[in-house]
Amino acid sequence: MNFDLTPEQDQLRDAVRALGRKYGHGYFVEKARAGAHTTELWQEAGRLGYLGVNIPTEYGGGGGGIAELAIVCEELAAAGCPLLLLVVSPAIAATVINKHGTDEQRKRHLPGLADGSQKIVFAITEPEAGSNFHRLGTVARRDGDDWLLTGRKCYISGVDEAGHVLVVARTEDSATGKLMPALFIVPTDAPGLEKSKLDMEILSPENQFLLYLDDVRLPADALVGESLDAGLPALFAGLNPERITVAAMGAGTGRYAVERASEYTATRKVWGGRSIGTHQGVAHPLAHAAVQVELARLMIHKAATLYDAGRDLEAGVAGNMAKYAAGEAAALAVDTAVQALGGAGMTTEYGVATLLGAVRAGRIAPVSREMILNFVAQHVLGQDKSY
Repeated sequence: MNFDLTPEQDQLRDAVRALGRKYGHGYFVEKARAGAHTTELWQEAGRLGYLGVNIPTEYGGGGGGIAELAIVCEELAAAGCPLLLLVVSPAIAATVINKHGTDEQRKRHLPGLADGSQKIVFAITEPEAGSNFHRLGTVARRDGDDWLLTGRKCYISGVDEAGHVLVVARTEDSATGKLMPALFIVPTDAPGLEKSKLDMEILSPENQFLLYLDDVRLPADALVGESLDAGLPALFAGLNPERITVAAMGAGTGRYAVERASEYTATRKVWGGRSIGTHQGVAHPLAHAAVQVELARLMIHKAATLYDAGRDLEAGVAGNMAKYAAGEAAALAVDTAVQALGGAGMTTEYGVATLLGAVRAGRIAPVSREMILNFVAQHVLGQDKSY
């Protein structure tokens, strides 16, 4: 058991940390308040190779794994720049296409995902079904050699920034007549695809959308993989990387909040010339938050290591636990930081209350804490399935 990063991972962490601090939380907030995107940061991260660390070198990536991408997600968040599209485009889309796409799909999409010139977002959640793919209402049906997609999706991140969206639909198995999941790479400007922006109480430069698909016509090669048999494994291929990188982003945000609060409480003097951090009522909650963040980081490291080793079942358990732990730790850290700073904690200047909405959402998406507890109860504790 080794808790040390490799020399290459250490170098990556230091380099991404420097990039994140070059832009900082002020840049993140400025873009979000203006309704703009963090384009400059994204493009520079792409030029430096950080967006493609988990993509094979033959497609312009770094040849690493989800452990390396988790480092990128965590360090940018620890600098106050949690980029949600890192989870969606490099973690989900690139992994799905690399593992289950055709040779042509890899050649067409992975180089752009690696250098940041292309973004592919992910659409599974629906108004009625949530993310329960067994009950998805979006249906794909054949029309000659083409496919026609019809349905609705909600809470789809970054559609306005992406050239394509990876849509999870249901299609009929001609042999059994049963509906089975299939993934399609859909251009965001495809006729019949409409988007509607959702107003969210989250300060973020990345927007959320409703998608409406009305007989969106796609060529045969829009289907991910060589056949419909690729659908289910392709779908699951993206879920563990999603949970691990979301967890890394949460842990980074927690680190950022604890660091900001610790700097303040170590220098803020009110009574008798002593810093407020000398009082246990201030220091202990921050120390508790720091412990929870560090515990989450350990589980993230374990989950990423298992995933990159190809131990998918174990990575599924660890990835869900990591996501749960990091979501709770991030929310605790930001709330504790706000409390420690007092009135200053609610100002934009001190840069912690600006993250309250995001960390609260991290306990809900991409999978809620309750569904993770259901998963752990069933798969770890051997309880009957509750849903």
